[in-house]
Amino acid sequence: MTALGFLYPGHSAEDDYPRIEQLLGSDIRVDLVHTDIGEDAHRVDALREMGAPERLAAGVQELRHAGCEAVVWACTSGSFVHGWEGAHEQVRTLARAAGMPASSTSFAFVHAVRELGVRRVAVGATYPEDVASLFADFLGAAGIEVTGVRSSGIITAAEVGTWGEAEVFALARAADAPGAEAILLPDTALHTAAHIPALEKERGKPVLTANQVTVWEGLRLADRRVNAPELGTLFAREPIVQV
Repeated sequence: MTALGFLYPGHSAEDDYPRIEQLLGSDIRVDLVHTDIGEDAHRVDALREMGAPERLAAGVQELRHAGCEAVVWACTSGSFVHGWEGAHEQVRTLARAAGMPASSTSFAFVHAVRELGVRRVAVGATYPEDVASLFADFLGAAGIEVTGVRSSGIITAAEVGTWGEAEVFALARAADAPGAEAILLPDTALHTAAHIPALEKERGKPVLTANQVTVWEGLRLADRRVNAPELGTLFAREPIVQV
C-alpha cells in the first residue's frame, strides 16, 4: 500500500480525491487533511496567508500518523503567489515539518507538463486576471510558454466549487488556442476528475487539471507509476504499473 498525503484548503472540490483514488484502482491510498483557509479570496494577500507555514504544518501530524510517504499542498494559487523561489521555499519548509518529500500543485503542473513533453500551453483560470497572470509567470519561470490565459474573475473558491460540467467545458474551450499543445485548468476548487477524458477528446490534446496533477505529483514523489487512462493522458505514460 502506498499512502499519499494531501493538504487541501477548505471545502470545495475535495470529493475529486476519493474519485481519483477509486480510478487509480490499485494499492494507492489518498489521505486528505483540510487546512484552515482563512479568508476565502483569490486575492494575493489572502492567498499568501492561506499557504503560510503554520497553516500547512498544522495538518502534517495527521498525515504522518496515517503513514503517508509524501505530502502535496493541494493548492495552486496558494503556492504560485509566492513566486518561483518562494514556492520552492514553501515546499522545503513543508518537507521539514512533515518529515517526508513534499511538493505543491504549482510544481505538479510544471512536472506534469514536462512529463508530457510539451512546451506551449493554454491556461483556463477561474481566478481574477491579476492572480491568473501570476500563474503564467510561474510557468514561464519553468521554461513553459503560455499561449494565453483565460480568466474567469471568480473571487472565492466556494463559488468555483459550484461549477459543473458545462462550466468546466466552457472554460477549456475559451482557453484553448491552436498553438497550445495542452490545456491547464489550475484551480483545485474546480471539480474536474470526472471530465478529463471527455475534455481531451473534445479538445484533441492533453488537459491537465489541478486535482489530477496533484495526485500524480504525490505518486511521483513516492516513485509510483499507475496506468489509469480514465484520468487522462498524464496517467497513460510509460513506464507503468498495470492496474
